[in-house]
Amino acid sequence: MKKELKVEEAGAGKRIDVFVGEALTLSRAQLKVLFEEGLVKLNGRRAKKGVMVARGDTLEVEVPETPIEEGAAADTSFELRTLYVDDQLVFVDKPAGMPSQPLKPGEVGTVANALIGRFPEMAGIGDDPREAGLCHRLDVETSGVLLAARNRQTWEAMRSAFSDERSVTKKYLALVKGPLADEGVIEVPLEHAGDHVVPSVEKGRPAITEFSVRARQGSYSLVDVKLITGVLHQVRAHLASVGAPIVGDALYGGAEEPGLKRFFLHAVSLAVVNPVTNLLVRAESPLPPELSRVLDKYLPST
Repeated sequence: MKKELKVEEAGAGKRIDVFVGEALTLSRAQLKVLFEEGLVKLNGRRAKKGVMVARGDTLEVEVPETPIEEGAAADTSFELRTLYVDDQLVFVDKPAGMPSQPLKPGEVGTVANALIGRFPEMAGIGDDPREAGLCHRLDVETSGVLLAARNRQTWEAMRSAFSDERSVTKKYLALVKGPLADEGVIEVPLEHAGDHVVPSVEKGRPAITEFSVRARQGSYSLVDVKLITGVLHQVRAHLASVGAPIVGDALYGGAEEPGLKRFFLHAVSLAVVNPVTNLLVRAESPLPPELSRVLDKYLPST
């Protein structure tokens, strides 16, 4: 069903997603689907949800006849390994190849679906009902520690903690190929550019990554990485920006590794303060077998 909207003085200057949501009484999840599917047009052209509308603009919104399904469905078809569980928090060990949460209604096979399958009370927790309490994300091909909250209050506290660069300690392990100093800090703003990010001093978000080389062999280095900020693809883009892309990460110029169907990046540990008990909680994830095999090949004594 097509809806046509005209922006009057009262709506001028609003974000287009906010304007559409108010005009058609739609939830954030419904708006997310509409924009992802290209069902909103601004003055005849497909609109991005972050743009601002102006007086006189014309919008066309294609609202599906069937209601947009909200929330992630429970999925018990596979067992998600938990690293730590208490009344407020769940740390899970995400395997490579599994998305953190569904992108489309009805999608299953994600961490969020598995969380709801095991902890039904987590359904709908978050600004997007498909988040299932997830406090952050990992790239599909990145494995390791992922944190979720079991109630809304804890989720809000954790999201605030993740926005404070010193409140959460996130550590990764990466295998790179290329010249790299023994240790250092990469402080390069990153800007979204389609399916990846690029360095951009003028338009990029602040991004800070600390690193130290654990071991070397030839042109390969095993690197401990600590995230100070949390921008999309930050570790991958930052290491590539200094000439040492991650092995297997073709998107950022990484060397191909035969037999490895992912890139060599693992979220090895995550430490946060439980907002209820005020106790520090730290979870660790062992290196997956497919990465251990590659490591034994290039740095056998590590």
